Amino acid sequence: MLGCALALAPATWMHAVADSRIRALAEVPARDVAVVFGAGLWSGRPTPYLAHRLDAAAELYGAGKVKVVLVTGDNSREEYDEPSAMRTYLVERGVPDDRIVSDYAGFDTWDSCVRAKKIFGVDRAVLVTQGFHVRRAVALCGAAGVESYGVGVAEPRDATWYYGGIREVFASGKAAAEAVLQPNPMFLGPAETGVAEALAAGGGGAR
Repeated sequence: MLGCALALAPATWMHAVADSRIRALAEVPARDVAVVFGAGLWSGRPTPYLAHRLDAAAELYGAGKVKVVLVTGDNSREEYDEPSAMRTYLVERGVPDDRIVSDYAGFDTWDSCVRAKKIFGVDRAVLVTQGFHVRRAVALCGAAGVESYGVGVAEPRDATWYYGGIREVFASGKAAAEAVLQPNPMFLGPAETGVAEALAAGGGGAR
């Protein structure tokens, strides 16, 4: 029984921290920045799950809920560039290119959250991802110093959805360790002004 309790403790922590900060897309509080996490490419284009995240971010921008979209993903090799594919997709759906900022070293959720805070200066944000991942995103960004609300994009209960849900049970342990130990991301580097410049171009102040 003790072992089961310990195994479930990280997932319980995520629910306790994040449940009150999950909102439907139409109900999420307005913030300057939306953060969209990468979710893979097929032949250089966003996978369906990533496309759905980007669709939600475009809707948030169109509704005036956010002013800038920070796309964070994997560009660890030249032929695989999630942030650029995410940017192209958003522009095709009406988000101005100068309102999109790319983080090319968002290799996992923790790295993306830490870099949003330390590199891009994001203090508050709306996080856009699937429902099975949104609690971990909110919990980790909170631990990294980004006060956030999460929008969980709905998906049909297909094999990918069930895989994602099962994966989160195991990922919660890693997330809890990251929240406690506060490791540096794989790449940190100097601060970047992209978010501040995009907000200034759009006449936005911090919110």
